Amino acid sequence: MDKQSSHILVVSNRGPFSFSVRDGEPHAVRGSGGLVTAISAIARQREILWISCALSKGDREWLHLMGEGVHNLGDMSIRLVQPDAGQYHDYYNVISNPLLWFVQHQLHDTPRLPIIDESTWQAWSGGYAAINRQLAEAVAESIQSLEGQILVLPQDYHLYLLPRFLRELVGDRVIIQPFLHIPWPSADAWRVLPLAMRHELIDAMLHADRIGFQTERDTRRFLQTCVDVLPDVRVIKPWRSVAYKGREIDAVPYPISIDVDYLEERCDSPEVQQHLDLLKNQYAGRKLILRVDRVEPSKNILRGFIAFQNFLLVHPEYRGHVDMLALLVPSRTEVSEYRRYLRELMALVGEINATLSDGEWEPIRVLLGNNYDRAIAAFALYDVLLINPLADGMNLVAKEGAVLNRKDGVVILSEEAGVAEGFGDAALLVSPYDVYGTREAIRQALDMPDAEKHERAAKLREHVRKNDIHYWFRCQLEDAEKQWSGG
Repeated sequence: MDKQSSHILVVSNRGPFSFSVRDGEPHAVRGSGGLVTAISAIARQREILWISCALSKGDREWLHLMGEGVHNLGDMSIRLVQPDAGQYHDYYNVISNPLLWFVQHQLHDTPRLPIIDESTWQAWSGGYAAINRQLAEAVAESIQSLEGQILVLPQDYHLYLLPRFLRELVGDRVIIQPFLHIPWPSADAWRVLPLAMRHELIDAMLHADRIGFQTERDTRRFLQTCVDVLPDVRVIKPWRSVAYKGREIDAVPYPISIDVDYLEERCDSPEVQQHLDLLKNQYAGRKLILRVDRVEPSKNILRGFIAFQNFLLVHPEYRGHVDMLALLVPSRTEVSEYRRYLRELMALVGEINATLSDGEWEPIRVLLGNNYDRAIAAFALYDVLLINPLADGMNLVAKEGAVLNRKDGVVILSEEAGVAEGFGDAALLVSPYDVYGTREAIRQALDMPDAEKHERAAKLREHVRKNDIHYWFRCQLEDAEKQWSGG
C-alpha cells in the first residue's frame, strides 16, 4: 500500500475533530484520543478520509459554512454527515444506547427492562438503519473518483448495518473491515433481541471481509452467535473464519492500546506536574487506591466501593492509612439508567464516609469531571489500581496506569476486562461479582513484598510498550494488505 494507490476510510459516529465557527471563520481542533493519534500517524504515509456525524452545534455551523463533501485538514481529510435530529435520537438514544450497549455488556438484569415494543422497532428501522445507510451512502459517494485499493474501517456498535448497505452500493470494490471496541457477549445474551433483529444485524455484519475484536474470546463468541442466528453460516476455520452466502469472513483479535510516547510526554507537562504536586501533598504518608472510570453500570463501581468498605471493616488497622480516590467521568447523562447509577454511587460513598471516617480522614474521595491531566497525575502515584468491570472491551485505564505509574503499583483487574487476556498473572485477577475476593485482593496488594510488586509492574509496562496503539492499527492494515496481495 503506497500513498498514491491506497485509500483508507474510517467511519464512526463521532469524528476526530471538534469544530466551531468564530467571527465567521471555521476552526477545527484535533482530538487527542488514542484512535485519533494512531490514525494521524498513519495519515502521514497513507490517504486517510474520516467520515462521521455532525453532532454538536459547532459541528453543524462548521458544516453549514464549509459545505458538504470532503475537506482536507492537514494530513487527514474529513467529511461530516448531517443526520436528521429525530433519526439520530432513535439511532443513538434508543438503539445504540442503551439497547445494544446493555446487551453487549449483559446489563439487562431486571424483569422490567428492556421492553422492545413498536417504538423500538420504529427506532431500529427509522433511526439505526437510516443513519447507517446515510453514512454508507457518504462512503460510496466519497470513493467514486478514487482509484486503487480502498479499505473502509467502520468503528464500533453504532455501525453494525453499514457493511451491508455499503456492499449493496459498491460491491466488492472495497475491503470492509469493522472494529468493535466493546465486548461481544455469548450467543445466549443476544436473545434479548428478537430473532428478526438479530438476523438483520448479523447478516449485515457478515457483508464485511474481516471483523476486528478486542480479544480471542470475543471472536469465539461472535462466531458462535453467527451459527446460532443464521442457519446458513458454516465455520471453516475454528475461531477465525466463517462461510456465508458464498463469501469467507474472518474474525480477528486486534487488542487496542494506547499511545505510550504521547502519554509519557504529557505526564512531564507543567499541567500534570501541578496536579502531581497537589496529590502528593494530599496523600503523603498514606497508601492510595485509585479508580478512574466513566460513570456507567458496566464499570461495577458500586461493588468496588463495597469491597473497600468491607476491607476497612475487617482490617480496621488500615483506617487512616489507606485512601481510595475515585476519578469519575459522568457518561450518557441523557440515559435514565446512568443518572440513577450516579445517584446510587454518591449515596453509597456518603454512607461509607459517614460510618467509617474519624472526623479528619475519609475513606473515599470522589471527584467528578473529565480532567485528564489530573488522571495522569493520579496514575503516577497509585499503590493499587482497582479495575473491576462487569464487562469491558479492553479497558485502557489499565494500560495507562501500567505505563505511567512510578511506584510499582499493583493492578487489581476483573477477569471480564479484555485487557486481562494480555496482562495475565501480572495483575491480580478477580471476578467482578466477588466482593470478598476483591476485598482480599486489596489486602494482598497492600501487603505485597516490594520485589514482587516490581516484577509484576515491569511485566505490565513491557506488555503495553510492545503492543501500543500503532501496533494495533498496523496489524489491521497488514491483514488488509495480505488480502489485496492474495495472501
